[in-house]
Amino acid sequence: MGKKADEFNEYRQRMNDRILAADSKVLKRIFNVDTNAYLPGALDVKTKEMMGLVSSLVLRCDDCVKYHIGKCRDNGVTEDEFIEILGIGTLVGGTIVIPHVRRALEFWDDLSQ
Repeated sequence: MGKKADEFNEYRQRMNDRILAADSKVLKRIFNVDTNAYLPGALDVKTKEMMGLVSSLVLRCDDCVKYHIGKCRDNGVTEDEFIEILGIGTLVGGTIVIPHVRRALEFWDDLSQ
């Protein structure tokens, strides 16, 4: 992985560990639901991660975008598929999504290094 991805993943893991160490039943259950939602089911994990990426673009959550880009890469999304995902996210979210698309492509490129 690239430097941006390594920094993001390290920070995310450190803060998730800190959050879960607080021993909040509500937070633990929310994290659990999120984890379970992306397990294989009627839809495969790759499809779910692509959907998560589009949703994150539309909601304009850069951390979520980075997370789903990593998961998309882990699940075999190609660059051509990734570019189409960016197109769908921009279509659904409108031009306000373009700055997030820029950062998403930069993060994708970082993962490719």
